[in-house]
Amino acid sequence: MATRAPQRTLALLTAATIALTSAGCKVQAEPTGSTTVDPHVTATGSAKTASQELGKLEIGKPASMKGYSREKFPHWRSTGKNCDVRDSVLKRDGSKVKLSGCNVVAGTWKSVYDDKTLTSPTQVDIDHVVPLANAWRSGAASWTTDKREDFANDLDDPQLVAVSAGSNRSKGDQDPSTWKPPATDNWCHYAESWIAVKTHWKLTVTTAEKSALADMLEKC
Repeated sequence: MATRAPQRTLALLTAATIALTSAGCKVQAEPTGSTTVDPHVTATGSAKTASQELGKLEIGKPASMKGYSREKFPHWRSTGKNCDVRDSVLKRDGSKVKLSGCNVVAGTWKSVYDDKTLTSPTQVDIDHVVPLANAWRSGAASWTTDKREDFANDLDDPQLVAVSAGSNRSKGDQDPSTWKPPATDNWCHYAESWIAVKTHWKLTVTTAEKSALADMLEKC
C-alpha cells in the first residue's frame, strides 16, 4: 500500500494537466528572470488620478535659467558592478537585451514617443520625461545638488524612458504646451508620467502647460 499513494498522486496531477490543456489553458513554469517593465503601461494607472493630481499642481511662472547647467543634475549614477542608471533603463525597457559585463551591447527597444523600433543601444537616448532645464525653471533651482542628482537618476517614478535619439533631441527641454510625442497614442501615458513626476517632486506648472496636459488626458 505504501507505494500506491505516490502513484495515485502522480495520476491525479497528470489528469489535471490534461484537463487544463483540453480547456485551452497553458501550464507554464514560473519565470526565473526579472520582471520586464512595459513603458507603454500608464504611469499612474488612472486618468482620473492624473487629472486630480494635475488640479493640485501649483501654477507658477518659469524661473530664470541663470546659473543652470546639466552638471547641476549629476547623472548617470552608479547602480553597482560597473552598472549605471542608463544601463538599468536600457535593460528595463528593452527586449532580448544582451550584456557584456554590465554594459548593454544589443537588444530591441520600442520608442514610445514615435513608435520606432530601435535595434542598437547606440540609437537609444534615455529621456528625462520632465527635462532637467524644465525642472530648474519650475523649482529645482533652489534644491541642493544632492536632491537634483536624485531627480536626474529617478528610477522609482516614471521619469526615465528609453526613446529614439531623434525624438529626444526634438523634444529638448520643452514642456507639453510646445512639444508632444509624435505618436498620439502615447499622449495619455506621457501626460500621466509628466504629472506624476511633477507631483512627486513638487514642481510647478505654467498655465499653458497645465492646459496642454488636460488636453492630452482626453486621449486616455
